[in-house]
Amino acid sequence: MASTNLRSKGQITIPADIRKAVHLEEGDPVEVELVADGILLRPQKVIDATQAWFWTAAWQQGERAAALEAAEGVGERHESGEELIAALRADVHGQ
Repeated sequence: MASTNLRSKGQITIPADIRKAVHLEEGDPVEVELVADGILLRPQKVIDATQAWFWTAAWQQGERAAALEAAEGVGERHESGEELIAALRADVHGQ
């Protein structure tokens, strides 16, 4: 457990190892909540709107399923985009 000191204007420094563990960078928003045991700090990451699709629950579920299949050696691996397109065309044409 880490500790820090409260400075003027209510400022605290979150220890570097904790910031690194949660990928918290200068300027990132942090949600502050009063809970029964004290104060909870919850890092909030702002996602670029053009990348928001990747972080939807459905897409993340697919990412987890794909990672599991890859770990189990299930599926096909293609070494190039051309190889992938050829495999997709073969599937479409029943070859």
